[in-house]
Amino acid sequence: MAALRGQYGAIPAGAPVRLAKSTSNLFRFRADQTGGLDVARFNRVLSVDAAARTAQVQGMTTYEHLVDATLPHGLMPLVVPQLKTITLGGAVAGLGIESSSFRNGLPHESVRELEVMTGDGEVVVVGPGDDLFRGFPNSYGTLGYALRLEIELEPVKPYVRLRHVPFADAAECAEVISAVCAEGSYQGEPVDFVDGTVFGGREQYLTLANWTDTAPFTSDYTGNGIYYRSVRRRSVDYLTVRDYLWRWDTDWFWCSRAFGVQHPVVRRLVPKRYLRSDVYRRIVALDRRYKVTSRLSKAVQEPVIQDVEIPVDRLAEFLDFFHREIGVSPVWLCPVRLRSREDGQRTGWPLYPMDPDELYVNVGFWSVVSLRPDEELGSRNRLIEAKVTELGGHKSLYSDSYYGEEEFWDNYNGSTYQDLKKRYDPAGRLPDLYAKCVLRR
Repeated sequence: MAALRGQYGAIPAGAPVRLAKSTSNLFRFRADQTGGLDVARFNRVLSVDAAARTAQVQGMTTYEHLVDATLPHGLMPLVVPQLKTITLGGAVAGLGIESSSFRNGLPHESVRELEVMTGDGEVVVVGPGDDLFRGFPNSYGTLGYALRLEIELEPVKPYVRLRHVPFADAAECAEVISAVCAEGSYQGEPVDFVDGTVFGGREQYLTLANWTDTAPFTSDYTGNGIYYRSVRRRSVDYLTVRDYLWRWDTDWFWCSRAFGVQHPVVRRLVPKRYLRSDVYRRIVALDRRYKVTSRLSKAVQEPVIQDVEIPVDRLAEFLDFFHREIGVSPVWLCPVRLRSREDGQRTGWPLYPMDPDELYVNVGFWSVVSLRPDEELGSRNRLIEAKVTELGGHKSLYSDSYYGEEEFWDNYNGSTYQDLKKRYDPAGRLPDLYAKCVLRR
């Protein structure tokens, strides 16, 4: 801790402060920078209290390592984001989501205590009653860095049973999402996890999953099998708990097809250790740096890589817009409702102001769109941003954003953020949220 504070203090005033990280799940690609705070040692699970169902975890610990530490105790984090190298600190500062989010909310909502190195170089420990604790989610390292977190855990069973339920109509799909999330069941059977895959305007599937002690068989999507394709082919499936948690990582949802590794011949030749989201992300980073794809393409291509939360009763309207104006597939669906409570009342999180009483559906899409000759780069993303705002939704900030400054602060509670910034980073050592998420393109 003292060494880290010493590093921080040695950075000259006015020089940018950033973390030296070997991996990233952000899609705001920047020019290469040298140096940074060396936080590599803050990557351990310090302890797991099986009786209390809690864990003490350092901020740079990946969910892959966190799950490896908790599963032997028959426990897992309440929300496990889909990609193995997402860090706990990153998911809390930058949000995260998964198929347990309709009952467990977002990853930061299972944090009990948070130790932060703030922008002024001080280390503070904060809890639910503190303003920094409430304002840390969606701050993306602009108020400080998470060094240690105490989190809640929940019990697991050995297997997960999946039902892939097809829908030809998005409105009907949204109605079933609402009913399942309210009742925790579907057609009389329990539901512990909900997500969905949209292949087109007339083809969407909800995957409704539940814990089970036994399984008549288990599928393996860590090698030649491809999980998202199974959604169309199987009505019922079984996975081990570990394989369920990482079912999306092997093929980075479906994005691995861009690298040719879904071709049967190529698939057999690629070692399993390379079928991982962090490997694909490094390839994308190299492509962005050397502009290989853009040089080969005859059309100007705009990356459309976003996750947005849409109120469930506006989901069909958003999907209709998306198919018509953007036209990429598949698309991921994941319902979420905040679980946060203080003194028996549901409360929100100021920098990502979702209504605690509203059920939202996260819509995730990660692809590129070929622009028409008269379209400017960024036009499709701006179109999406405008539609999300119109429908009362919210947009995650891990990728490129195009908001004007006034609109940005209206969406992300600028007055509260500025108060936190003045208190915990009065000298402006860290960039502000708008500068980091929008201006640095």
